[in-house]
Amino acid sequence: MRILRRPQGPCSFDPASMKTLPRILLAALAALSFSAACVAQDIKAGERNAAMCIGCHGIPAYQSSFPEVHKVPMIAGQNAKYIVAALQAYKKGDRRHPTMRAIAQGLTDTEMADLAAFYEQQAGVAPVTAAPPAPPARVAELLKKANCASCHGENYNKAIDPSYPKLAGQHADYLYVALKAYQIDGNPVLGRNNAIMAGMARQYTHAELKAMANYLASLPGELRTVPQSRFR
Repeated sequence: MRILRRPQGPCSFDPASMKTLPRILLAALAALSFSAACVAQDIKAGERNAAMCIGCHGIPAYQSSFPEVHKVPMIAGQNAKYIVAALQAYKKGDRRHPTMRAIAQGLTDTEMADLAAFYEQQAGVAPVTAAPPAPPARVAELLKKANCASCHGENYNKAIDPSYPKLAGQHADYLYVALKAYQIDGNPVLGRNNAIMAGMARQYTHAELKAMANYLASLPGELRTVPQSRFR
């Protein structure tokens, strides 16, 4: 039996192995080898494209005024797969935010992947603590009600799948605004469409969402803002 050589990358395969493959599989490989599914992850290209992001995400404690005043999210260290999913949602209009949609609509799938790879590798080191601070009893009940840890991880810093965001240490006011967005329907410039998150968020009052956001923000995590040089 011929041993197939391992591909050199996620979008490549060994031409010498083609003789051993059924024709139907060869046809599938040919169709996929240069498809949009093969998305590059060029960190240097992502760093160049980040020029459009650093004006908000590269300034520590920078605040947005839409839909209300809140700090822009920390994305350095965020899961790359989640960043891509978020950008695609803005591009399609599933996340309604005029500024972010305009930015996302100008990006190809490859550019999104490159940007995401650039930001993911900027992760900080979570502070070492004996144990994360325990939530107050009421907050613990709220988090359990939607089983938040089942997707975002017990410490909210290691999601069970990288398509879910890290939440630990994220700005509380941003988390609060993001959670409220899943409760909004019928607004052309505000809100988020996600059936799972909408079902979760709509169980809570705004005060309860704020309490959960404040606790998640207090946890040690890897998210951070990487300041940009003024001479960039």
